[in-house]
Amino acid sequence: MDTTFVTREQDRLLRELIDFLSIPSVSALPAHASDCRRAAEWLRDELLRLGCPTVEVIEGNGHPVVWAEGPQVPGRPTLLIYGHYDVQPPDPLDEWVSPPFEPAIRDGRLYARGAADDKGQVFCLLKAYESVLDADGQPPLNVHFIFEGEEECGGRVIVDLLNAEPARTQADAALVCDMSFYAPGIPAVYTALRGLCYAEISVRTLERDLHSGSYGGVAPNAIETLVRILAELKTEDGEIQIPKIYKAVEPPAKSESRSWKKLPFDKQAYLREEVTARALTGLKEYSIFERVWALPTFEIHGIRGGFVGEGAKTVIPAQATAKVSLRLVPGQRHEKVGHQLERAVAALAPKWADVKVTLLHGGDPVQVDVDHSAFEVLDQAFESVTGRRAVRVRAGGSIPIIPELGRSGAPVLLTGIGLPDDGLHSPNEKLDLDQLWSGIEIFGRFFELLAEHSGTLMTSATEEAAEAVGAD
Repeated sequence: MDTTFVTREQDRLLRELIDFLSIPSVSALPAHASDCRRAAEWLRDELLRLGCPTVEVIEGNGHPVVWAEGPQVPGRPTLLIYGHYDVQPPDPLDEWVSPPFEPAIRDGRLYARGAADDKGQVFCLLKAYESVLDADGQPPLNVHFIFEGEEECGGRVIVDLLNAEPARTQADAALVCDMSFYAPGIPAVYTALRGLCYAEISVRTLERDLHSGSYGGVAPNAIETLVRILAELKTEDGEIQIPKIYKAVEPPAKSESRSWKKLPFDKQAYLREEVTARALTGLKEYSIFERVWALPTFEIHGIRGGFVGEGAKTVIPAQATAKVSLRLVPGQRHEKVGHQLERAVAALAPKWADVKVTLLHGGDPVQVDVDHSAFEVLDQAFESVTGRRAVRVRAGGSIPIIPELGRSGAPVLLTGIGLPDDGLHSPNEKLDLDQLWSGIEIFGRFFELLAEHSGTLMTSATEEAAEAVGAD
């Protein structure tokens, strides 16, 4: 690995990352479809510049997938790298210190939507790959790249692609860099992700909005009806009131729970710097780690209906909709939970209201076996750069495609260079630049070390593929 790469190329790298982050690739908003395509094309051009002989922009019913293969290196393992180029909507815009798609550097931090989730981390892996290319542009191992544009909105283009062409997942290991360090200076590898069931609950109580003076007191209010239903779905203490929702939950093993108790944790700093609230809520009889890693949640993301503009308009709203989600844990399945939500809402709906649940998207929870030798290689890479190995933790978030990436049997390494206070999905999302520079070194070293472990890593299928390339 070229140890001077980051220092020598830092100005260029910053310019390139800022260019990538400036593209407003918000996958959930149709108005940004062309921007998502621009982000895909940015990746296509970058992969071509890095010398990948195979680069494809693969179309589907949604935002495209970018696929690339580096030069063939016979006798070396194959690493599949995944990431996503789409980002969350930046709202509320008035809470950003600098515009979300005009990247700004303040105090060694780069602020922009997508800085940490996931464009900045995708960029880190691309530059780590660039840093280990030899003078002829050859990498030390076989690398395949797959980048999607619908991770944040639950699209199916990448799922449909991998279902139709499962051979694309044939690899000796898959690397997903979409996570964070456990804390500054403490890298992490993730053993589980929560699943997701995302839905809309819609209520209609009238044919049209009514004058609140003329009909207030007799006409059913759609927002009020919706709020009452929502309030019945979760208690003030945080217990989800959907029948049988906890029945399938598989608790963490005692050894895993004990390991969580050994993690350094400052509750007041967590409350102040990450949660940014005056108090923590939820099921108090469970630890914070259990609440965010091992138990399902129910959250309300937004309510639409009635009048919310400037000034006053005295109407009784006829219709209201809430966007909600449940995060799921091992043992649960998103389709079953969706049906449980539908039944619970139907039971709570008053007879004089039309109430509907629309299931928008979801994914099942993921558990990762971290005993594979590839994790030892990653630990060595972390230790060589940061001075310590990665801790094993879970994540509260979801990445729906993870099970598909490991369908060939390849271990999926879930890790990342973010920090807990990066503000994912929030205003003023950021990436510490020191994390980026060290991340390039970490993953560059990982690529080199992985290449050295050919004998212990390569599956029979990848060995056969490598032999076929050598024969050609």
